[in-house]
Amino acid sequence: MTDSTISKEERTFGMLCHLIAFAGFVVPIIGSILGPLVVWLVKKDEMPFVDDQGKESINFQITVFIGFVLSFILMFVFIGFFLMIALAIFDLVMVIIAAMQANEGVRYRYPFSLRFIK
Repeated sequence: MTDSTISKEERTFGMLCHLIAFAGFVVPIIGSILGPLVVWLVKKDEMPFVDDQGKESINFQITVFIGFVLSFILMFVFIGFFLMIALAIFDLVMVIIAAMQANEGVRYRYPFSLRFIK
């Protein structure tokens, strides 16, 4: 459900919280968590929608990072390589969906995300 009280600027920064996670494909490990963290820390006090979506993005990226660590460990039994590819595709698709929803003003919730930041 779209919230009409959310400004265009809030929706843009909410979308940015999700899209900046693609930095993780350029700077592995740090980029996917640090990017959304920076946007969230800068805008969380002045934009409630960005506060919500920033937390959601950070939580999901931490969950994905944990999945990558487990996949790396499982590489020693040969299944980890396939899990890592599947996880990267899942991350890519979910981030795109979340960014599109945030741009429409929807408070998106990722599936299978651990809630570290509440």
